[in-house]
Amino acid sequence: MLLTKKSDAVTRTTAGASLVQSLRRGLSHALPTMDRRGFLRRSGLGVGAGLAASQLALVRKADAADTAAHSVDGSGQVVVRRTVCSHCSVGCAVDAVVENGVWVRQEPVFDSPINMGSHCAKGASLREHGHGEYRLRYPMKLVNGKYERISWDQALNEISAKMLDLRKASGPDSVYVVGSSKHSNEQSYLLRKWMSFWGSNNCDHQARICHSTTVAGVANTWGYGAMTNSYNDMQNSKCALYIGSNAAEAHPVSMLHMLHSKETGCKMIVIDPRFTRTAAKADQYVRIRSGTDIPVLFGVLYHIFKNGWEDKKYINDRVFGMDKVREEVLAKWTPDKVEEVSGVKEADLYRVAETMAKNRPGTIVWCMGQTQHTIGNAMVRASCILQLALGNVGISGGGANIFRGHDNVQGATDVGPNPDSLPGYYGLAEGSWKHFANAWGVDFEWIKGRYAPGMMGKSGITVSRWIDGILEKNDLIDQPSNLRGVIFWGHAPNSQTRGLEMKTAMDKLDLLVVIDPYPSATASMAAMPAKQGSEVNPDRAVYLLPASTQFETSGSCTASNRSVQWREKVIEPLWESRSDHMIMYQLAQKLGFGQELVKNYKMQKVGGMDEPVPEDILREINRCVWTIGYTGISPERVKAHMRHMAAFDVKTLKCKGTVKDSETGYDMTGDYFGLPWPCWGTPELKHPGSPNLYDTHKHVMDGGGNFRANFGVERDGVNLLAEDGSHSVGADITTGYPEFDHVLMKKLGWWDELTDAEKKAADGKNWKTDSSGGIIRVVMKNHGCYPFGNAKARAVVWNFPDAIPQHREPLYGTRPDMVAKYPTHDDKKAFWRLPTLYKTVQEKNIADKLYEKFPLIMTSGRLVEYEGGGEETRSNPWLAELQQEMFVELNPKAAAERGISDGDRVWVNTPTGGHLNVQALVTERVAADTVFLPFHFSGRWQGADMLAYYPAGAHPIVRGEAVNTGTTYGYDSVTMMQETKTTVCQIEKA
Repeated sequence: MLLTKKSDAVTRTTAGASLVQSLRRGLSHALPTMDRRGFLRRSGLGVGAGLAASQLALVRKADAADTAAHSVDGSGQVVVRRTVCSHCSVGCAVDAVVENGVWVRQEPVFDSPINMGSHCAKGASLREHGHGEYRLRYPMKLVNGKYERISWDQALNEISAKMLDLRKASGPDSVYVVGSSKHSNEQSYLLRKWMSFWGSNNCDHQARICHSTTVAGVANTWGYGAMTNSYNDMQNSKCALYIGSNAAEAHPVSMLHMLHSKETGCKMIVIDPRFTRTAAKADQYVRIRSGTDIPVLFGVLYHIFKNGWEDKKYINDRVFGMDKVREEVLAKWTPDKVEEVSGVKEADLYRVAETMAKNRPGTIVWCMGQTQHTIGNAMVRASCILQLALGNVGISGGGANIFRGHDNVQGATDVGPNPDSLPGYYGLAEGSWKHFANAWGVDFEWIKGRYAPGMMGKSGITVSRWIDGILEKNDLIDQPSNLRGVIFWGHAPNSQTRGLEMKTAMDKLDLLVVIDPYPSATASMAAMPAKQGSEVNPDRAVYLLPASTQFETSGSCTASNRSVQWREKVIEPLWESRSDHMIMYQLAQKLGFGQELVKNYKMQKVGGMDEPVPEDILREINRCVWTIGYTGISPERVKAHMRHMAAFDVKTLKCKGTVKDSETGYDMTGDYFGLPWPCWGTPELKHPGSPNLYDTHKHVMDGGGNFRANFGVERDGVNLLAEDGSHSVGADITTGYPEFDHVLMKKLGWWDELTDAEKKAADGKNWKTDSSGGIIRVVMKNHGCYPFGNAKARAVVWNFPDAIPQHREPLYGTRPDMVAKYPTHDDKKAFWRLPTLYKTVQEKNIADKLYEKFPLIMTSGRLVEYEGGGEETRSNPWLAELQQEMFVELNPKAAAERGISDGDRVWVNTPTGGHLNVQALVTERVAADTVFLPFHFSGRWQGADMLAYYPAGAHPIVRGEAVNTGTTYGYDSVTMMQETKTTVCQIEKA
């Protein structure tokens, strides 16, 4: 498709005339009774003229003529399938209209309490993701530098044989699997089970490099590693602080709720190094130097403490360690010190503090601008501490609204292929393994025998560091062998840092497999010679397997707010694509554990082949993931919610009135939409879900709760449990208490409230491993208490490198004066199986005076048009038309100093050897010392187009340099989160 260049005035005028004609034709046929205002409101025309014109046929209602069409089910009726957008994690619902097996048009679901009939550009062009012409259509193998078509049988036989050879020679840990945050919950869960039966914890997925610091930081502060409230609940906020979040572009539909809140007086504050589209909506914008979130947040806290604006009773009753934080903040983060580090003046932070203090409840929103740093865990906790000081956690309109990046990154994190846990964040201890062995119906010793000796309880390598699993010396790696095989299962390599080293690592592999609807940048990187004129490694086996999209199967996905929704299958798998869970089963059969993998599931025929039934996988999740309350989220309950979206209140998510599902007879009265986890106990308990975590203002059987007792009962002689009188409404225990197990149940005299069968299952167990759910039922329903106890949140997290968050300068920076005052961590050995450098790298950079050679701070982020690595969205012609160039934003002052004008081609040079040829966008959105590049691009490499290295016909329309070709080394000290927001570069005119 020939794209329209926006700089071409003649083409733009012609396109405009064509658009008018298209509108007239579309309106005369598709919308004969709708006025212009109604059309604009429903069509989403504001997302871009070219896009809106393309969607005219997709937004009209099925009319009388439609009903005569032949549907895929042979009924003679148009089939409407309800699904969920597969891009960001807002969870926008979509009605897809299918005629004769073809997805012909779509409508946003107007009854959805989450998106309320709205779409962003990506959602509006969703149909193309299913029917896209640039998809990978059949299995392929790299032969002599070119991809050739092969059969599924050949692909599965050769891949499995190679995996078994690697296992025999180097052990199961020699193979690494990168899962996907675009898998459904069922597929994510099954992949972690698949890896357990393969015998390795060397698996991970996208959440590691977007919100792992969030998960660790907030879980270690108050109990669970997830967003506490919801997009909808922001309508109850009186103040909202966005820090490191450009929601207007990254999560556009979430802004609907914020804008509604502003209409009723909510004050909106944006803190960011860049003036974003979100900042344009703010009442106050504060520009900071990238990476200085902790000084800024503690600078706000300084004024709160100085003016006595903190919630003293809340802190006394529900928070541990705030006195130590107060002491440090007042001594260390005085206004002059904050300004020295961050560049923010005292008056600006005073105004932020006053606004937040005088407009409660208030919420904080953060995203990757806060998480993707070497001190991301500490930045996250600083945000948590600020909210605790104001008493804003566990209250409607408050909390931490942490927006996740992909459509199911929350669910994949909850139940998927994490290297340090089993589904539900169960640790890798023997008790957890036995719990899951029981749920899976296999012998614990059999699973143990699949692992190399000593490796079953050891966390695997993270996705951010698989490169080093190949390149590092083996005697420095805490596993028997280096990595020799890597499977990219729905993951974009250009979303990871150190792209040049990644290419080197790929070239050294024995086996590389890509499983994806679109081939991703992995395919082109694998086929590209290491050096011009050389050949690709002939001894390496490279395969591409066409996975179905989420629209060609069914399953559940979890939005950022923890609500679970069900996707119906819209169309049958196209070309030779197969669903991810079918591929898992087929590979498992070849690898020798197929029957064990699916023994609890019914099988269904898809394309004449066996595929596990997704509902049965979810029912298995219901039987074992007690920790985070996926146990109450049955497929029947979730499907009923999808059929009755109009029954749920937009602000509270609660079901309005008495509503029964005629198909199942299920009564949704009192439920919260999507049963946001934790949805406690069995489905029969009918817990309604938890809209706002830690909310003591409600009974636990109405979604209320308190902070989790997960860190003991005492620390340094200080009680860690909640104070007397701090409890959820209606609780029989009105003070703090530890988590429940069989011993506590017996001491309290509650044991006999279990049935005989429940006693048998629960004896010797705690609430997390009681397979009957009896402990949870008795504690919650009979006594109004929380199974995980009632404790204080931790402002001081003693098990982290910095118990109180500390500002530390990035490894690559432009301020050596600040490095002297705020140095990084010491180097670590065998951290997540690998050595990790901190001080060594930072000190060498200072000694080499890199700040002189690379004087600009380089940061990266999202665009509204694209998502993730961008391969699928840049293969969508409607989105590709909207954003045709990879670019760098630089300030007019920085541009003038370099002789650069808006629209010039420039080179972005970085310390890694990165040499990126992009277009200059001269703008005051960034400060003179900072540049910004989006991270959705790939397909060009150091100035050269990689089109020749993609499979024929399966390439993105728009190709550009990947910013992560130039990003540098650096990892969070707790989670191995990569540093992408603060590194350095130099720019010169091309």
